[in-house]
Amino acid sequence: MLEKNAIIPFMKKFDQYPFCIKMDQKEYRIGDGKPQFTVNFKRMIPLTSLMTSTSLSLGEAYMNGDIEIEGDLYDALDHFLGQMDRFSTNKAALKKLMFPSTAKKNQKEEVQSHYDIGNDFYRLWLDETMSYSCGYFMHEEDSLYQAQVNKVDYILKKLYLKEGMSLLDIGCGWGFLLIEAAKKYGVHGTGITLSQEQYKEFKRRILKEHLEKFLTVELMDYRDLPKYGKTFDRIVSIGMVEHVGRDNYQLFMDCAKEILKPGGLFLLHFISALKEHAGDPWIKKYIFPGGVIPSLREMLSCAAEDGFHTMDVENLRLHYNRTLLCWEKNYREHLDEVRNMFDERFVRMWDLYLSSCAATFHNGIIDLHQVLFTKGVNNQLPLERWY
Repeated sequence: MLEKNAIIPFMKKFDQYPFCIKMDQKEYRIGDGKPQFTVNFKRMIPLTSLMTSTSLSLGEAYMNGDIEIEGDLYDALDHFLGQMDRFSTNKAALKKLMFPSTAKKNQKEEVQSHYDIGNDFYRLWLDETMSYSCGYFMHEEDSLYQAQVNKVDYILKKLYLKEGMSLLDIGCGWGFLLIEAAKKYGVHGTGITLSQEQYKEFKRRILKEHLEKFLTVELMDYRDLPKYGKTFDRIVSIGMVEHVGRDNYQLFMDCAKEILKPGGLFLLHFISALKEHAGDPWIKKYIFPGGVIPSLREMLSCAAEDGFHTMDVENLRLHYNRTLLCWEKNYREHLDEVRNMFDERFVRMWDLYLSSCAATFHNGIIDLHQVLFTKGVNNQLPLERWY
């Protein structure tokens, strides 16, 4: 009874949109108006847990089946997560989780814990390109596959590629961008990743496409690039800088500077935040260990320290919202296959992850930026925004 009496007042601060709480066969209204969704508490959540981390406490309760959402999960999260500034987070109690080591060994393990779940798992809900980043929806009717093709084509145009150029992809994933670059522009590409699964699949795709003379993939940490012995005309990095940690943003840019030829172009595509933030405890514990989302201004500042000139900045936030909703739809259509691979806690965790990320992009809690830099001054680019 004490916990119930404490939880209801705690939840009342999330009253921007009306919703309902079910507890012990009783209903409690939060906010004014018709409830948009219902949170059914099947077990009590300790108030101390909610106060330590609202995100972690509610996220684990959903994973464990201790709470159920009556209504559409995404819609509920879209309403609720717009009020994340009202969440409680005790950073001192969560210090080890929120601020892990950025040593090479630790970061490699963190990356592999997410991306090495298994290629068969990712194939269930990604599109045929195996692209695990924001698509670009040029037309309302674009499929997820078309949006990913659009995205890669868009980025390659921004890089202003010419035949015979060298292109490095830092955090190359399963390799679709480099495969397209080699086919369409005749460039020589190198991809680096820390994921064993991505490395094996990209190697397989290179052989399948007969691109051995054009493409190579390496299991490599970005910090080892300066001693790799190669320089590049162009660099691209999509969704990777979020894994390097705030203490290493400048080092990341330093490494890019060292291996990029004078006047070379560098396109950085990353999830960003309006201001610097340590991150969300639930996401850091279960989805992206060690992940930190940079602010746009700190990446621009780091770039300036290395003499990178910022040529173009574009926000694709709503494209990522739509991408995630496509992934969520695909994921839900393959729940039986997911259950054959993982337990129910994992199934619910991943469902919550995809829906909550879609909601945070919709609410502007996070953004998606593409930034184009030149190393030093480059006067050879077209005067207009050429894409």
